[in-house]
Amino acid sequence: MDRPATSIDFTLNGRAVSVATPPGQRLTRALRDELGLTGTKVGCDAGDCGACTVLLEGEPVCACLVAVGQVEGQRVETIEGLTASSAVTQKLQDSFLRHGAAQCGICTPGMLVAATRLLERNPQPTEAEAMDAVGGVLCRCTGYRKIVSAILDQGEPGVADSDPAAGSAVGKRLRRVDGKPKTDGTEIFGADETPAHSLLLRAVRSPHHHARFTFGDLDRYVASHPGIVRVVTAKDVPGVDCYGPIPPFADQSVFARDEVRFRGEAVAAVVGQPAAIAALDLAKFPVVWEPLPALTSMAAALDGTAPLVHDKRPGNILTRGRVVKGDVEAALASAPVTVEGEFETGFVEHAYIEPEAGFARRVGDRIEVQVCTQAPYMNLEDIAKILGIPQSAVRIIPTAVGGGFGAKLDMSVQPFLAVAAWVTGQPVQMVYTRPESLMTSTKRHPSKIRAKIGAARDGALLAIDVAADFNTGAYSSWGPTVANRVPVHASGPYYVPNYRALTRAVHTHLVPAGAFRGFGVPQATLAQEQLFDELADKLGLDRLEFRIKNALRGDQPTATGQVIGEGVGIKACLEALRPRWHAARAEAAAFNRSTKAPLRRGVGVAGMWYGCGNTSMANPSTMRTGLKPDGRVALHQGAVDIGQGSNTVILQIFADALGAPIDRIDRVAADTDLTPDCGKTSASRQTFVSGKAAELAARGLRAQILRAANAGEDAKIHFNAGHVTVQDGTRERRIDLTALPVDARGYVFAEEATFNPPTTGLDENGQGVPYAVYGFGAHLAEIEVDMDLGTVKLAALTAAHDVGRAINPTLVEGQIEGGAAQGLGLALMEEFLPGRGENLHDYLIPSAGDMPKVHSILIEDASPVGPFGAKGIGEQALIPTAPAIFNAIFDATGARIRRAPATPDRVRAAILATRLRVMGKEGG
Repeated sequence: MDRPATSIDFTLNGRAVSVATPPGQRLTRALRDELGLTGTKVGCDAGDCGACTVLLEGEPVCACLVAVGQVEGQRVETIEGLTASSAVTQKLQDSFLRHGAAQCGICTPGMLVAATRLLERNPQPTEAEAMDAVGGVLCRCTGYRKIVSAILDQGEPGVADSDPAAGSAVGKRLRRVDGKPKTDGTEIFGADETPAHSLLLRAVRSPHHHARFTFGDLDRYVASHPGIVRVVTAKDVPGVDCYGPIPPFADQSVFARDEVRFRGEAVAAVVGQPAAIAALDLAKFPVVWEPLPALTSMAAALDGTAPLVHDKRPGNILTRGRVVKGDVEAALASAPVTVEGEFETGFVEHAYIEPEAGFARRVGDRIEVQVCTQAPYMNLEDIAKILGIPQSAVRIIPTAVGGGFGAKLDMSVQPFLAVAAWVTGQPVQMVYTRPESLMTSTKRHPSKIRAKIGAARDGALLAIDVAADFNTGAYSSWGPTVANRVPVHASGPYYVPNYRALTRAVHTHLVPAGAFRGFGVPQATLAQEQLFDELADKLGLDRLEFRIKNALRGDQPTATGQVIGEGVGIKACLEALRPRWHAARAEAAAFNRSTKAPLRRGVGVAGMWYGCGNTSMANPSTMRTGLKPDGRVALHQGAVDIGQGSNTVILQIFADALGAPIDRIDRVAADTDLTPDCGKTSASRQTFVSGKAAELAARGLRAQILRAANAGEDAKIHFNAGHVTVQDGTRERRIDLTALPVDARGYVFAEEATFNPPTTGLDENGQGVPYAVYGFGAHLAEIEVDMDLGTVKLAALTAAHDVGRAINPTLVEGQIEGGAAQGLGLALMEEFLPGRGENLHDYLIPSAGDMPKVHSILIEDASPVGPFGAKGIGEQALIPTAPAIFNAIFDATGARIRRAPATPDRVRAAILATRLRVMGKEGG
C-alpha cells in the first residue's frame, strides 16, 4: 500500500513546485493530473512506448517509471518547458513541421524531448546516433524516417512552404495546418481533458474466452466502497442494447448479458470518485464465472459438432463473399503451368500509442461525448440507439486521435461513458490501460488462404482460384467488409480472364477482428504475390517483368468486369522499379558470391491495388462553407484527421478550388453539432471523397460570389477585410460584405455540397463497379538474412505509388513510410495471441532502428473522379511491403514462408526444411 500523501518539492521547467501526493505516485500522474502538464503523454505505464519521456537532471527518462518521491530536489523538464526555454527544442519543432515528422502527434513530445537531449550534447549527430536517441520512443504512424531527417536537419533550408499564393496550394509541400500543437504539447487527445469533478469509470471484464456469469450483491458492493457512486450493467442500458458498424450485422452489446464470448468482454462498469476507483481491486468484484468450452480456432468453429459462438449464425459463418468471372476450372485444367499454395496470418494489433479515452456528460436532455474516434457520426447514431434518444440529442466531439488505423472506427469507451453519464447525471471519464486496449480492441483478421494460379507459356495469366477464411472473432465488427472486399482484390492489379474468389468470415470465441489498414487485402496480397513469384520462376521469366506483362490496363476488365478507363497506374509503378530491381539483384548476387558469412541478401517485389471507399455502397461526404462579413471564409470540415493529414490536404483542395489563399480560411473542426457528416476516416477515402466534397463546396461558393459580381468563371477573387474584390479582365467589382444580410450561421454567402462516389451494386457473381477510384503501387524490398539464426533485416525499400495527384507530397511520403513500417511489422514480428502479450513489451512493433531509408516514387496517373485527380494512399502503402519481404526471403534463402510473421524460428525452420528437401533430391 502506498504511503499517504506528502509534499514533494522539485524544480519543474525552471521553477520551484510542490505537489501533495504519495511518494510512490508515478511522475506522469503528478505532471498531468496535479500540475496540468498534459504534453507528457501516457501510452503504456510500463516504460515500453516512451511517449512520457521527460528530462530528469538533463537525462531522458520515462516518467511513468519514475516515482514522484524520486524527483525530490531534482530538476525536471517537460515539452512545455523546453518549448518555452530551449532554442534547440524550438529549432527541432520547426524542423519537425518542415519535414512532416509529426503525424498523429501522440509520440511527438517524447521524440522532441529525447532529440533535444541529443542535440544539446551533440549538435551534429550521425544517423545512427539519432536513431539511438529516439530508439526508446515508439511511433506507429511515421515509419521514423522523417523524424530522423528532422533531427539531422542541420539548418537545411525549409522543405515545406507555409503560405502559398491563391490557387497554388495543390501539389505544394505545406506544413500541417494542425502541426504546431502536436510539437509543443498543447494538442488535446482523448485523455488530456475532462470536466471538473468528473467521475472515473473502470470496466469489469471477463478473464475467460467463453463463460456464463452471475452477479452477487451489487448494492452491498457499492455501499461498502466509499467513493463508488454506481455499478452499471446491461440492465441500465435505456435503449436498444445492440450496436455495430454495419447495421444488418450489428450484434454487440454495451455489457454482456449472462454469457461472455471473448476474454476481455465487459460485464459491468464501476463508476466513482477517481481516488476510489484507483484504489479498487476488481478481483474482488462480486461476479461468479462458469467457464464454458471455447472455440479458439476457425477449424474448431467450422466443425459442425462444435458449440456455436453465435446462435443466430449456424455453422459460425458470419457472411460470405464471392466474385466469379469466366470458367476457372476449365482454364486451370488447360493451363500449361500452374502453382498453388496455402498461406496463413494471425491476429495483428493496431498498437496505436494513444489508448482509447474520453469523457461524456449529460447536458439537460442531451448527451455529449468527447472521445478519440475515427467515426463521429457512426458514434452518434449508435449512442442515440443505446440511450433511446433522438440523434439530435447526441453530440460527438472528436479529440485529436493518437493513431487509429481502423480500430477507432469501432466504439470502445463511448457506450460505457454515455450510459454512465446518462444514468448518474454526472460527467464521467474513462481511459483504457494498455493491457485493456490490447485485450479488447479489434485486430487484423487472422486468415487462411488457399490459391491456385495458371498461366500460358508466354507468361500471360489465365486463371486464379482463391478460397479464404477470416477469423472475425466473437462479434461482427467489420467482418462483412473484409469478406466482400477481398474477393474484389485477390486478383491483384493484373488482367485475369478467369477468376474465382470465395471468402468466409468465421466467428470464434476470441477478440473481435475489425478494420486494420487494408480490410483483408494485405493478407490476400501476401498469398497472391508469392504465388506470382513461383509462377514466374516456373516459367523461367523475370519476376518483375512477369508482373509488368500482366499489369492491368485501363481498357481491360477487372475481376468484377469493371473497365476503369483513366487513372490505372500499376504498370508505371512496376516500371519505375526496374532500375533499382536490376541494380539490387546484381548487388545481392555479388554479395552472396563473395561472402562466406552466414549472411545472405535477397530482393523481392510485390504489386498492389486498392479501391478507395466502401465496396458497392453509398459513401457520401458533405462539406459546408461560408463567407463571413469580415472577409474570411469558414470551412466546416468534419473529416477526422488521425495523422494522415486530411486537415491539411482538404484545406489545400478547398483553397485552390475557391481561388483563395489558405491564410484566409478558418477551419471548423469535426464536431457533430458544427460540421456535417464527412463519413468515417477509413478505406483511404478522405482525400478522395471528402476532398471532392470540399472541392464542390468551394466551387459552389465561388460561383455565388462571381454571380453577385456579374463576373465570368475565370475571374479572380481577392478576399479582404470586410469586402471582396472580383477582377474580371479589365473590370473590377468590389462587394462590401458588411452591408449584406447574413444567414443563421452569420454568413453572407454559404454553400453545402455532398459527394458520393459513383459505384454500382455487385450481382450474384460479384460483377459490377465496386469502387470509383483505385490506388496502385509496387514495393521492392532488399533484405539480409542470417542463415544460422533466421533473423531478417530490411535493408532498403523502394516504393512506387500511383496517387493520382500528390496534393501534398510530404504527407504522401509520410503515409508511404508509415504504411511500410506497419507492413514490416506484419512481415517479420507482429502476431497477437489472445491472453498473452497484452503489453508493448511482449507485443513488438518496429522501432526506429528497424526501418531503413524508403525511396518513394510518386506516380501521378490522375483519376477523372478525384479532386484535382487525387486518389487515396493510406492503406495502399502497407499492402505490398510484407509480400515483397517474403519474396526477398525466398530470393535469399530458397525457403518459402507461408505463415506470417516470418519470425526467426519460422525462417530458420524453413531454411532447414529446404536443405533437407534438396539433400533428399540429390540423394535420390
